[in-house]
Amino acid sequence: MIATMMDVPLSLNHLLDRAGKIFSNNLIVSRLPDKSLVRHSYGQYHRRTRALASALQQLGLKKGDRVATLCWNHHAHLEAYFGIPAAGGVMHTLNLRLAADEIGWIAADAKDRFLIVDDILLPLYRQFAGLHAFEKVIVFPFSGAPVPDGFVDYEALLAGADPDGLQYAAHDERDPTSMCYTSGTTGRPKGVVYSHRSTVLHSLVGCLGDVWDLKGTDCLMPVTPMFHANCWGMPYGAVMMGAKMVFPGPHLHADDLLDLMQLEPPTLSLGVPTIWMSLIQTFEAAQTGQPGRWKMPAGMRSMVGGSAVPESLIRAFAKHGIALQQGWGMTETSPLATVSYPRAELRDAGADEAFRRAAMAGTPVPLVDVRICGEDGREAAHDGKSPGEVQVRGPYITGSYHEVPVSPEKFTADGWLRTGDVATMDELAIMRITDRTKDLIKSGGEWISSVDLENALMAHPAVAEAAVVAIPDPKWSERPLACLVLKPGQTLDRDDLAAHLTRHGFAKWQLPERYEVIAAIPRTSTGKFWKLKLREMFPR
Repeated sequence: MIATMMDVPLSLNHLLDRAGKIFSNNLIVSRLPDKSLVRHSYGQYHRRTRALASALQQLGLKKGDRVATLCWNHHAHLEAYFGIPAAGGVMHTLNLRLAADEIGWIAADAKDRFLIVDDILLPLYRQFAGLHAFEKVIVFPFSGAPVPDGFVDYEALLAGADPDGLQYAAHDERDPTSMCYTSGTTGRPKGVVYSHRSTVLHSLVGCLGDVWDLKGTDCLMPVTPMFHANCWGMPYGAVMMGAKMVFPGPHLHADDLLDLMQLEPPTLSLGVPTIWMSLIQTFEAAQTGQPGRWKMPAGMRSMVGGSAVPESLIRAFAKHGIALQQGWGMTETSPLATVSYPRAELRDAGADEAFRRAAMAGTPVPLVDVRICGEDGREAAHDGKSPGEVQVRGPYITGSYHEVPVSPEKFTADGWLRTGDVATMDELAIMRITDRTKDLIKSGGEWISSVDLENALMAHPAVAEAAVVAIPDPKWSERPLACLVLKPGQTLDRDDLAAHLTRHGFAKWQLPERYEVIAAIPRTSTGKFWKLKLREMFPR
């Protein structure tokens, strides 16, 4: 007996055409460098995206050629998300927050053939232009200024193309569509290559009710950069559902985001915890100095990831009717792997338990297998206490890196991705990240979680941000050092902090050896605390 279902390949082209035909009147809003707003209908977006694909083919793009983007979040970047693979190419998002020499190295490693760049980012491009020779540099006139000589004008390129005559490049569902490079905080970044199949499956899983719960009636504000794991894959889901999108452009400061929320109130947003920390602090400060300046978009829900989300932050937004939902993943997992959502088994557990659970990494999403493996290589008990390395597998999890041999340091013999994150999992398969393997503190033979200490410290009313690292100790091998950013007008009281941590269940030997007050915690290009820099600042 054989199945009778049609063998129709999964394809981003289907999502693009669906958006143009079914949702042609729905809107995509972009904030320009001067903070004005430009609006495109999905019908216009469909034609512009097809025009981009046609223009790239006219420029000589061949199947599998890489087209890099160096862009902020806006409609033209979304056109590249679908237009480049429609032409047969592979979109490669370059991280504009990296050092110029690293961007150049990544572009050369990927063998990028063309580049699409915002005009306001041309000074950055010129810093690494000598490290990799693009055949064509296509400039999107984001600011509205004329495109300089020697570059291809993006808008003129689209105006001269034929969207109606476009023939989508023939492809298999396993053909590549896009690639991102890992953050590379240890060693050189490595390329992860996504396919039509993996991206469509990721979008379908993401739109489930217990995951993003993304609907066509939503207004999505992606604050996560579009160069960071393809904006967590959410733009693909939004196009699939025809949801309104509001792109903030380069304006990511808290006051700018709050201003935009007054103009285009989102029902769903996404960003790293540091963005939302800054936003709630700015909002609450304004309630004293400028009451009524802003209103929080009541009922908005926000996906938050990239690093652990403190329970105190979730509670702070809940006071304003906004639900922060934590997800866990990485570039290698597309990135959606686990999500913290209300479980039926815990419906009567109470508010405190709900907040505690919301601060965990959550439950594995459908199609993704997650296991916790101890140092002996065996799977750890699901008791919420036994720690181990998080390992994952699934149809949208990478099985290798671009042109890098598969190594046992990153992949197990039976084909699981080794993430380098340390976690526990309880009897409900709810995962709690305790640390990165390289950030765990081993003091006197016992492990101390830097993440747990950080979250507890950030629940103290005097602390704005906290990052904990290990420092050498002649007696105990390592001891925790807490680097703190205090709220305005606050001072450091070590005894009060120690009492606060004790109330949060920390034993005396787990408390930080010392505290350092700093102006700002260094961050990686993706907004995470850069603990390597902290270790360099405080070597002992």
